[in-house]
Amino acid sequence: MIEAIKGTISAINPAAVTLDTAGGVSYLLNITLPTFTKLQNEREARLLVHESIREDAWVLFGFINEEEREMFRLLVGVSGVGAATARMILSAIPASELGAVISGGDVRRLKSVKGMGAKTAERIIVDLRDKIKADPSTLLEQATTSSTANYDEALEALVILGFPRAASVKALKKVFDEDAGATIEAAVKRAMSML
Repeated sequence: MIEAIKGTISAINPAAVTLDTAGGVSYLLNITLPTFTKLQNEREARLLVHESIREDAWVLFGFINEEEREMFRLLVGVSGVGAATARMILSAIPASELGAVISGGDVRRLKSVKGMGAKTAERIIVDLRDKIKADPSTLLEQATTSSTANYDEALEALVILGFPRAASVKALKKVFDEDAGATIEAAVKRAMSML
């Protein structure tokens, strides 16, 4: 699995970027509009990757930060929401705002995305509202500013085990709020029971 790709930008448009790596391989990554905005004046980039492997294609999606990739993964986990739709949503509503839109049940804002129907917008809110109680950027900031090494190691363990980062952050916050001195093993076990 590809985690990230770093290289020189050889081509870029609002929908995709081509990165030429030092090894001589070029990768085409589909991107969102916010990622394009941050990259358009850069010569080099390091993008986090989500791979979409189907029978007929192997498609790579590139993200400027973990918050955007995590939100993309949450969206494609909703029945009826494909990668193209998730990318369209994140191009219209930045990941930093989308958490608040979903947790606030703002169907109208989601419906404003091109091609988004009312039923799909409602399904996204129903499926993700409990997973996104707060803005994911706030949750990720809490994870990165945590002062305990146990917290950081427990978070990485949960992510490696396949749990979504935003949900893991929320569960671990609750664990460490109740017991600031929890061991890594105890914190992971308690968080897993909440996820």
